[in-house]
Amino acid sequence: MTQQQNWREKLSDEEYRVCREAGTERPFSGALLDETRDGMYLCKCCSAPLFPADAKFDAGCGWPSFYKQADSDNVGYRDDDSLMMRRIEIFCKQCDAHLGHVFPDGPKPTGQRYCVNSVSMTFEPQQGDKVEG
Repeated sequence: MTQQQNWREKLSDEEYRVCREAGTERPFSGALLDETRDGMYLCKCCSAPLFPADAKFDAGCGWPSFYKQADSDNVGYRDDDSLMMRRIEIFCKQCDAHLGHVFPDGPKPTGQRYCVNSVSMTFEPQQGDKVEG
């Protein structure tokens, strides 16, 4: 079985489109947009820790936004010249899953806004927090 077939079996159609084909979910549609509990946001594909919940903020852009990553070994950067504009794509360094983009208009102390697709992450609540659903 190829790696592509493995991802197709593991991920929903929307997760595959976003994570493996660098798609984007519709703004204000993601399940993690309004998540407010303490915990960690993990890569949907490989469970690498990506963003701590205490770094999340409401940027009003329609996607979960963070001002810092959990571990610099897990989030990578590359130029994205699609859509006739220059952006910086962020991806999981462990499995190459597309996460979203980073912009230089975030809050202090980093000034970064990691704009991330909900479907490219799972949320692991801090122990003691109830999992809703």
